[in-house]
Amino acid sequence: MSGNAKLTLEQVQALVTRAPFHQWLGLKVISFAEGEIEIRATWREEWVVNPDRRYTHGGILGALVDLAADWAIGATLGRGVPTVDMRVDYHRAAMPGDLVCKGKVVRMGGTLSTAEAFIHDLDGKLCASGRGVYMTAPPK
Repeated sequence: MSGNAKLTLEQVQALVTRAPFHQWLGLKVISFAEGEIEIRATWREEWVVNPDRRYTHGGILGALVDLAADWAIGATLGRGVPTVDMRVDYHRAAMPGDLVCKGKVVRMGGTLSTAEAFIHDLDGKLCASGRGVYMTAPPK
């Protein structure tokens, strides 16, 4: 698929959930546009890191930041892109419940691109955010 192809929501959903880990996260692409994507992650009991407090493990939030930023670029290119560098900021504990992941391209480049992501709970509270650099050079 070329970067100029206009993808359908179903095609982007198939690309995003091609990875078994993304299937396990229960990802559903809500919407996408040029350089933007919104994905809902279905909460799982296995996400809990502290059984007493029941909040979601930070690694899950970090993975959601990475994949939302990645697929903001990937939905535009029609393919996933490798992560080169990433940072995550944790703003509040994500309690049991689905999470909404919004990714947006900051800069699209021929070799490297930058995107940011924001992870909200269903009450709209920001749980985590971050920014990543992704390899967008065409595959060999």
